[in-house]
Amino acid sequence: MARDDEDFLRRWSRRKLDAPAKAPAAAPAVPAEAPPLPSPESLTFESDFRAFMQSKVAEGVKRAALKKLFADPRFNVMDGLDVYIDDYSKDSPIPPEMLAQLQHSRSTLFGRKEQDKTEAPASEPQPLAQAPGAEEAGEKEEKKEDDGTAG
Repeated sequence: MARDDEDFLRRWSRRKLDAPAKAPAAAPAVPAEAPPLPSPESLTFESDFRAFMQSKVAEGVKRAALKKLFADPRFNVMDGLDVYIDDYSKDSPIPPEMLAQLQHSRSTLFGRKEQDKTEAPASEPQPLAQAPGAEEAGEKEEKKEDDGTAG
């Protein structure tokens, strides 16, 4: 019976101290043994595996029963949604049609390569635009190479 002047922690502490004085609930005198189970080798897909999943069953027996269950071909069917079933270590070459399309897209977006420009006949060669000061930087690099102080 709770006292009016007793706060929560004092009441909790008192009740905790009084608890061992009470008689413990009747505990089983002998621990229950595992129920008799059929041999895991004799199990089929239609067998009842619930008895093998109880906590009292030895771990090795549980594993043997599960191994027998999952050895059934019904559990070995790929669903087709697994993205990791392909062998990605084998490279597949890009088909020539796709390579031609990629080359066309590259030339359309970025223009021809420098080597393509030199091979193609041009009426007048067009000089490449250089950034201001790039010519001076090129001359400095040439001097360093001549002096042997490059790097």
